[in-house]
Amino acid sequence: MAVQVAILPSPRCLFDDPIQICVVGLLPQQAVTLRARLLDESGELFQAHARYRASSSGELDLARSPALGGSYSGVEPMGLLWSLQSEQLYKRLAKRNVLTPFCVDLEVYDGHGDMSQLLGKCTNERRFLGEGVKRISVREGRLKATLFLPPGSGPFPGLIDLYGSGGGLVEYRASLLASRGFVTLALAYMAFEDLPAMPQVLELSYFEAAVNFLQKQQQVKDTGIGVLGLSKGADLALSMATFLPGIKAAVSVSGSGFNSFVPLRGDGFTVPPHPYDLGRIKYESGLADFRDILDDHRDPETWSCRIPLEKSLAKFLFLSGLDDANWKSELYCQDAVQRLQQHGRKVEFYSYSGAGHLLEPPYFPLCQASMHKVLGLFVRWGGQRREHAKAQEDAWRRIQAFFWQHLMDLELPKSNL
Repeated sequence: MAVQVAILPSPRCLFDDPIQICVVGLLPQQAVTLRARLLDESGELFQAHARYRASSSGELDLARSPALGGSYSGVEPMGLLWSLQSEQLYKRLAKRNVLTPFCVDLEVYDGHGDMSQLLGKCTNERRFLGEGVKRISVREGRLKATLFLPPGSGPFPGLIDLYGSGGGLVEYRASLLASRGFVTLALAYMAFEDLPAMPQVLELSYFEAAVNFLQKQQQVKDTGIGVLGLSKGADLALSMATFLPGIKAAVSVSGSGFNSFVPLRGDGFTVPPHPYDLGRIKYESGLADFRDILDDHRDPETWSCRIPLEKSLAKFLFLSGLDDANWKSELYCQDAVQRLQQHGRKVEFYSYSGAGHLLEPPYFPLCQASMHKVLGLFVRWGGQRREHAKAQEDAWRRIQAFFWQHLMDLELPKSNL
């Protein structure tokens, strides 16, 4: 019997779908090495490998069989995905064109040695758009965004998706959320087209225009909008939920309860950025550590920079990693949560041991450090691979459940994608 690598339930799936990887046709107790290879859109090769031993019947199921070493060890059904790494230091796997899938070659080799004898292989096609999801480029007024519409007439919960100070128009998280039933607007706000890389001020009216645009979409349920933000995008999400009508739920990932780095100007007011000093950046092995650049957030002199979350009617979910090496998101989230609780507000807050700053959708491999495109520095993000992977799975479930509950008054539905 020829050796076959099988991917169940299908070799084609969404990127955030778990899969079952099986190998049949091996010799009883045969030692083999499995390798995953992914070539990103820039031509960068990401790889992972793990050593296994077949069962007495010559089969291997990664959901039951422990890895004996390599990129990871133990029973890790998705280990070949979340442990992918580039040979080049400080490379981050990200998806630029969501219309095309990532293709992961899964190969099985004889023995635990030099991987010279290939026994079998297959390809896992991991997509970012579910069947029938529409991608629409938005250039309405000042808005620079991409709208993703699930198939059907809805109504669907509506979300605005914001990434961090690296800027650009990041679509892969929004496209996956649309594939799970959310009308999602991926919104750029800096370092994209004519949006400056380092804006002197951010205008609240720009984000209000995004809310108004999303509310006008016929497929969006009219009970309120959700907003999801990572890092700088997280405090913008909280500001939108505080200062703008129509925001019903906000999720902060690795964020803070104060305005960071750029003044936010509203109608008749400006929230200044929390005081910081770039001279306090620490460098280790050429990597920038920003954890000490901010003034103490407990100092009343900094409180004018706080986002007055307690005035918001929205529901809040905070997520952070305890191994965030970019800034003290756990501490800053705790501060925001405590302020809300002091005002009698219920709030959800989850922190993850071993998780770093870049909490992404599931199965994106950990990036511990990479180039910050706006700053031009190699920046530390932190995290431990296995712990970070588990955190991403849990956070992704919680984000979706939170928005379903508060935007649709529903629990998270079972996916049929």
